[in-house]
Amino acid sequence: MSRADEIQANVTALEARIAAACQRASRARDSVTLVAVTKTFPAADVTHAIAAGMTDVGENKVQEGRDKRPSVDGSARWHLIGHLQSNKARDAVRLFDVIHTIDSIELAERIARMAEGEGKRQAVLVQVNVGGEAQKSGAEIADVPALVQRIGALPALQLTGLMAIPPFLEAEAMRPYFRTLRALRDDLGLPELSMGMTDDFEVAIEEGATVIRVGRAIFGARS
Repeated sequence: MSRADEIQANVTALEARIAAACQRASRARDSVTLVAVTKTFPAADVTHAIAAGMTDVGENKVQEGRDKRPSVDGSARWHLIGHLQSNKARDAVRLFDVIHTIDSIELAERIARMAEGEGKRQAVLVQVNVGGEAQKSGAEIADVPALVQRIGALPALQLTGLMAIPPFLEAEAMRPYFRTLRALRDDLGLPELSMGMTDDFEVAIEEGATVIRVGRAIFGARS
């Protein structure tokens, strides 16, 4: 089987699982955006994924996206889903359609300045440290409402929702974290909820995810 056929088969199987999760949650399939996470995978794999129907691609690092994107054939929306250092803000705005990992007003203001300079309204999500883990990025839950309000006052940014990477647990054990993020999102009146990865995306969909970020189920294990 060629690499293109392997990725196509994986996407087909993944789509069936997403559709089943949506059905269990009484949701339409088109209420969930699948972001193909291409971290460490070559540009050729991204091209195969787009050919297999992927409309959204996610990278963890600005540098990797900058190096890879020019060699990718096909059109997709590009998402930055990894931690963003402020000195990479300009490149991030130029490269990515959506930035998922805003966790401070200082970073938001810097991205807004870069976006304004590029004549762009940058779509962003606020990353929430929903598990309160010291080693992880993300705004503390208590700080999110004020951060959302301040970002909303920046005209160069379009704040669409919240994102989180909960503690790495069994899928069912993730459910309370997903519910917490959904309740916070609902309180803030935002549309998007970016949560769920290869091992737990079905639970995330059942708990209201509108964006899931899946790599291994599409591309296989990373070497």
